[in-house]
Amino acid sequence: MENNISELVERLGSDEDAVRKMAVFKLQSSIGDPSFADIFIAEGGLTRLRYLSLHASGNTLAYSLTSLARLLEVDKGWEFVDQEVVERIVELIVTHPLVNILRGAMSILVSIVSHPHTGSRLSQNGTFGFRALKPAIALYPQFLEMLVSRLSSADHALCANALQLINSLMRDSITNDSELEWPKFIQKLQDLGVIRAVYALMQGSALQDHAHPLIEFQSLTKVLLRKWRDVALDLEKPEHRRALKGIHLASNSERDLEKEAESGNEARRSKRHNPEKWRRLGFESESPTVQFETMGFLGMMDLADYIRNYQDEFQKLLLEQSTKPAQKRCPIARASLSVTQILYEHFEVDKSEMEDAKSYLILESRVNFDKIFKPLLLHWTRLHVAGLHAFFRLWKVTGAEVEDYEKIVELVRILVESVVGGAPRTKDVQDVEDDLAEFEYSRLRELQMELLELTYEDVWGQHLRQVREELHHEALQFVKEQRIRCLLKGAWFPNDGSSKADMVASGDPSWKFVQLSHNRRILHFGHFHSVKTQCPELDALPEKLDLSIVSSVVSNVSATSDDSSSSTVKSVSHHFSATKITIHGHAQSRSSTDESGKIEDHARSTSKATHREAVLLTLRPQSPSIASEWLDGLLMLLNQQPITAETSKLVNLVSDYGLKIRLLNVRFDDGVFAGEPPNVPSREDLDDDYYYDVFGGA
Repeated sequence: MENNISELVERLGSDEDAVRKMAVFKLQSSIGDPSFADIFIAEGGLTRLRYLSLHASGNTLAYSLTSLARLLEVDKGWEFVDQEVVERIVELIVTHPLVNILRGAMSILVSIVSHPHTGSRLSQNGTFGFRALKPAIALYPQFLEMLVSRLSSADHALCANALQLINSLMRDSITNDSELEWPKFIQKLQDLGVIRAVYALMQGSALQDHAHPLIEFQSLTKVLLRKWRDVALDLEKPEHRRALKGIHLASNSERDLEKEAESGNEARRSKRHNPEKWRRLGFESESPTVQFETMGFLGMMDLADYIRNYQDEFQKLLLEQSTKPAQKRCPIARASLSVTQILYEHFEVDKSEMEDAKSYLILESRVNFDKIFKPLLLHWTRLHVAGLHAFFRLWKVTGAEVEDYEKIVELVRILVESVVGGAPRTKDVQDVEDDLAEFEYSRLRELQMELLELTYEDVWGQHLRQVREELHHEALQFVKEQRIRCLLKGAWFPNDGSSKADMVASGDPSWKFVQLSHNRRILHFGHFHSVKTQCPELDALPEKLDLSIVSSVVSNVSATSDDSSSSTVKSVSHHFSATKITIHGHAQSRSSTDESGKIEDHARSTSKATHREAVLLTLRPQSPSIASEWLDGLLMLLNQQPITAETSKLVNLVSDYGLKIRLLNVRFDDGVFAGEPPNVPSREDLDDDYYYDVFGGA
């Protein structure tokens, strides 16, 4: 093996380019083996590889760069990496068009930036990481712009290498640069369009090739947000003081500024001592720094970005709020910070990088891409503005007051979870903004109640199911009473199937009026030639049907009850209805029924034994509602379950409202005491002069 490596090293120094090219071509496939690399370096091969990297061209240069990159990846050869090598690599990235050369060059820089090796020439003066590149970048200032432009390359490997290098530069800058330096570098990358380019990659179809650097960029985005959040607002720092002052200055309309200029120093002093200088902007007190304790400088950045980009809207909103009573004013600054916190929690920004790293394990499956990648995270500022606009809209539409603030925050949280959390990976941020702006308040309240039920389901489980069963039974009894009262009221029904002309020609009555007796045992009905304005009295109905002899009630109502457009009759002049309720029973002689409507015991027993089942009465309801009321009312009178969709919907509606009312009136911790149990009330000044009524209460 050593002889082969010695021969390979010798060929690397050949005067013939073809020999050098073949030698370095073979080298790139073997040098990733650490044992091979050790012998290669011992044989003096690193000096010749470095020379080729600095001076070769074409494919020889491409193979040399790839070999050097793979050598550095196994942590070998750092002693020959110096500023001359760095400048050469940066120059190639800026000036060279060949993709195979650019891939190797970027891989080398990734290793240099992310590996601060203490034994290299670069680190002799403490120079490593991003700082090792800065002298070369000063010579080629277009380096970062060219690097970002490579993110749009059609070559997926080059694109992935470019993003990997950007990730390394960002991580090193965040970790090692001063508090003033790293934000400037990140801002420069953003100005060059890195967010837009990475967002396009995350939504693209080539995720398999870009997956690892993309997930790292997403993780770094969280690191940045976390770092900004951890920076406390400090008015001793000039940039913090300028940011807060900019918010205050932006709150003045042009008219106010003109007045201030005209009235001179005295007016400016009066404005400076305005007792509500900060509270009128939506802060809770005149010490705005306290408001930023939770979200730090990240909250300041979001608020400042909104005011800078929507200054006219901000001033108009302040003017509108100033005309309202204090308790009805929407606290703009406080709302902005709440939206920042909602987004921070939604995207789990505090989630450790170790947790994010687990995502690498499931990247092999394409079905997991939508779960892992969150491209909307990259458009944090736009989501913040959209969320803040939603807050303002909900505040207005609900007529909220200051004491309702947390309720609006909760609604916005649910809105973000629904719209942003439910957005697929490929959904454009503009569509998400539109959804946030157009989401209906009524639907939002439904979601809130569903989440509330799920929360209580998790905590109370069995108890909640028991409550549901009790409420369903109560709702069923309530609807049963409602349906039976419809029968007690009575209704008009057209007589069976004959046309109106036939009925008139034969002199037969066209209508029947049916009503349940007060004791709920007898159906009274009578036939009439027309519908009367005033319903007939029970005594005026000659026909009677004892419900005790009814054996079944059948109908096609359940099949048509949901289609109101096809079965509802618009006018009473249209007698014929496709809906039909048929009451079956054991026919009996009229003499067996006494005047009170009670059936003699022997008549009841003999009727069922001696008479065959027959149709006792047919009803043709003129609308789905009447059909549902009468069919289910009759079934419930016979102690059977209702069957129509309309009744089922009503039972569920009553039951659900009962559950929601109970949930809204019970605190989350009512089931158990938090901490110590409450003290027993004192009986001081109480006497024994009281009684308790077992039936009526105390």
